[in-house]
Amino acid sequence: MSDLSDLKVQVCAANNALRTEQLVTLTWGNVSGINAERDRVVIKPSGVDYDALTPGNMVVVDLDGNVIEGNLRPSSDTPTHVLLYKAFNTIGGITHTHSPYATMFAQARIDLPCFGTTHADHFDGPVPVTRPLTAEEVERAYEAETGTVIIDCFRDLGLNPDAVPGVLVAGHAPFAWGPTAMVSVHNAVALEACARMALGTMQLNADAMLLEDYVLNKHHQRKHGPNAYYGQTKK
Repeated sequence: MSDLSDLKVQVCAANNALRTEQLVTLTWGNVSGINAERDRVVIKPSGVDYDALTPGNMVVVDLDGNVIEGNLRPSSDTPTHVLLYKAFNTIGGITHTHSPYATMFAQARIDLPCFGTTHADHFDGPVPVTRPLTAEEVERAYEAETGTVIIDCFRDLGLNPDAVPGVLVAGHAPFAWGPTAMVSVHNAVALEACARMALGTMQLNADAMLLEDYVLNKHHQRKHGPNAYYGQTKK
């Protein structure tokens, strides 16, 4: 198979994993992946049930969101995806869901705090919430402006999207990303789990302490740093 055919298989599998991981209700979610040349994005077709997804009905768009291959409309979130690929040039896959716990934080417009090492293993600090879109932005280009507020959020906070592979869009829902489509799904799973644990922590103790920076740094670096020692050495 061609490289793009392989990517269609990967993106289709990643979209189906959303349901396996119980991250989606109805068709509320989508995954995309970008090719090695970073000029083509494969994404879920809009509103299509997961039972009907096949590699053949994945939609291919360019970095301007124009459909290059496919007979179905791409996800309505395509403009958000392509803007993130342009801005975050190390990511290879993006997942958007409305998973309940992460969406609660997005709707409450609260950063997801790092209370413990589970969070630190995946996110190097709190997962931020964006500013709300203005009425003019929503009217002008809602999905594209969603991408813009995510990019602005990371720029303004000085965050590395590889170290914090997720965001909460105010009043909307989470986006997560990673080096591949499937890794972006795994990061969405981690984001949802961390949101669930954070909510429980806040319910048990409204004054719960944030994880100490030195513990956060140790856990994140042992898994993702230059001298990482978590897991097995790749051969």
